[in-house]
Amino acid sequence: MTPDQMEARIVRYGDLKPCKTAFIDAHTPGSNQKENFTIIGGGVSESADQHVHIAETPGFNIGAAGQPPKCRNSLHSHRTAEVFFVLKGRWRFFWGRWGTAGEVVLEEGDIFNIPTGIFRGFENIGTDYGMIMAILGGDDAGGGVIWAPQVVEDARDHGLVLGQNGKLYDTSKGQRLPDDVAPMPLLKDAELATFPEPTTAQVVPGNVARYWDMMALSDHQPCKVIDVDGLLPDRPGFEVAFLSRGSLPDAAYSTQRHEVLMPVRGHWRLTWEGGSTVLNPGDTAAIPPGLSHALVPSMTGEASLYRIRNTDDPAGPTRNC
Repeated sequence: MTPDQMEARIVRYGDLKPCKTAFIDAHTPGSNQKENFTIIGGGVSESADQHVHIAETPGFNIGAAGQPPKCRNSLHSHRTAEVFFVLKGRWRFFWGRWGTAGEVVLEEGDIFNIPTGIFRGFENIGTDYGMIMAILGGDDAGGGVIWAPQVVEDARDHGLVLGQNGKLYDTSKGQRLPDDVAPMPLLKDAELATFPEPTTAQVVPGNVARYWDMMALSDHQPCKVIDVDGLLPDRPGFEVAFLSRGSLPDAAYSTQRHEVLMPVRGHWRLTWEGGSTVLNPGDTAAIPPGLSHALVPSMTGEASLYRIRNTDDPAGPTRNC
């Protein structure tokens, strides 16, 4: 693989292209400043304006959300796994029908495997622009987003309508639903009753892993984070490991799995037969199956990254392992 071929498989943080109209709450005050990024795969964006950096999916999608302070993402749910780790800033995650069932605050490097089937939202509670990186289960990321009814109603009051075809229409710009497309119906009370309302005590212990714990556990080998026997036991169609200095030998290795590398801190030298490059915090690298490669920190100091691989497990709800 030539350096140019590898570079085509790397999305650099500084090259990320945001979409500010990705979802139905794009005009709702408090949410109208958020930016959505689709890095690998089409994600769950509802807007034709969304730029997809790498279209080919390895069994999961990679995306990101960037938000200024006090900006929030509205309550929604997914049919497959949704995992976030904090790249920059300080974030509050909340969940439940009205966002009051529970909440947790995540710092840089922390990771949250959100239980499938609950309404969830998040907001930047830091003092600067923040970024969280997302892993979504399945090649089609679960077929879209399920919005809490109040989110759809608020959006309609601000000119945005979501069609049953999964596309957004901005009535403030003169757009209208095609004659053969009906508005996305609101969830009925019977359907809403099927969405769990777990407490913080029920969610956090098995679904949140903290950065400094993973740094300690990855001193001599990768720390299994999301795996059958990981810190957050699960089988959502992918596995997540946390690497720091000393987690891997200097020798090259290969795997028959798709492998995605996402540095959190420090700089990592990626070497393969045919070239070498440095991965920086916020970069996303898609390593093809079978490629022999080596990965080591390129500078002294703190270094950490997340490694995601596809598995043979079908994409689906969070599992109790």
